[in-house]
Amino acid sequence: MLRSPLPLAFGLACLLLGHARAAEPLPVSTPEAEGFSRERFQRVYDVVEGAVRDRQHAGASVLVARNGRIVGWKTFGSRDLGSGQPMEKDTVFRIYSMSKVVTAVAVLQLVEQGRIHLDSPVAKWLPELKDPMVMAGGTARNPVLVPATNAITVKMLLNHTAGFTYDFFAGSPVHELYKKADLWNSKDLSEFIGRVGRLPLLAQPGVAYNYGISDDILGVLVERVTGQTFGEHVRRSITEPLGMMDTGFDVPEDRRGRIASLHEIRDQGLATTAPILGVHPEPGRGIESGGAGLFSTVGDYARFAQCLLDDGQLDGRRILGRKTVELARMNSLPPGVRAFGPADGWGLFSAVRLDPVAAGEPVSEGTFFWSGAATTHFFVDPREKVVALVFCQHVPFDQHGLFTRFRTAVMQALE
Repeated sequence: MLRSPLPLAFGLACLLLGHARAAEPLPVSTPEAEGFSRERFQRVYDVVEGAVRDRQHAGASVLVARNGRIVGWKTFGSRDLGSGQPMEKDTVFRIYSMSKVVTAVAVLQLVEQGRIHLDSPVAKWLPELKDPMVMAGGTARNPVLVPATNAITVKMLLNHTAGFTYDFFAGSPVHELYKKADLWNSKDLSEFIGRVGRLPLLAQPGVAYNYGISDDILGVLVERVTGQTFGEHVRRSITEPLGMMDTGFDVPEDRRGRIASLHEIRDQGLATTAPILGVHPEPGRGIESGGAGLFSTVGDYARFAQCLLDDGQLDGRRILGRKTVELARMNSLPPGVRAFGPADGWGLFSAVRLDPVAAGEPVSEGTFFWSGAATTHFFVDPREKVVALVFCQHVPFDQHGLFTRFRTAVMQALE
């Protein structure tokens, strides 16, 4: 009996769709069809290509979309100067702190499900943080500590007001204690949170913005609440529904050849350098760091950013409710507190531009954005329906001020 060709045809169609999505993560249009000047849009490529040509960066990948459609996607230079491999559209990057946005979405999903609340004290699930102490003076060897006056809440971790910091910052004996704790060599997240629980806070919870390890702590919270590993939860609830097939805390062996190497400038010029913050592609090496551990591609992250622009849904798959996304894109910092400078606040998953005039950039109020330690960056302008990403692999972070020039180049091209 002859078998109907329909199942075969359907399977073939799905296969072809999968290949198309891998090459084109969003529908494709042209700059002029989506309200850009084609001539002025060329400046976006000129800025990024110039940084590569001038040997500021080994390579870069750029993607710009408007109204949900890609208007430009190009790569420049090399993903590894040592081997000469070119930067390509499917190159895999260490996105470091851009992982924080994904982690925040995972936490907000639990809020929507009623499993946690923004004002919940996290010690309910993380007893290691039950009685935090705050550094009030002294030295790393002889610290003067006082009890925290407030409990650490989920919201404080999301907006970096819980009092934690990073070991690579300086200016306080607390940072010395962080370095001594060697957090990134923990064998798993349970050991990580155990080490964190023995560290003092930089400030009283809820008082000041201090960028740090809060999202790594949130990763432990997700594990404790769900009973899943953090990586598995992210896969099931975010990356798999959104078709982000190259995003995860490790990279399958057959894809590791696509990973871009980190680069730095030495006396002899650009050269490859070792990864930082204990982020490795092999399973079981390092922790599933909610603040810095993800690998991704420009195409994958463009889908994620577009989902956040489209109020939490993409291609008929919803990962967050519309009102939750609206809340997350509002400034959540206490009155008078800013994130890094006078122009920006912090929502529940990223920085938010509050004062474009103070920033001196032609983006709209309410633009949200963030970056990664190896010079990766995205921004979303909800008013103009723009999503834009530029990914390099370079340390120190944004050494040559590429991101400001990139944002300006994208937005000046709008008609």
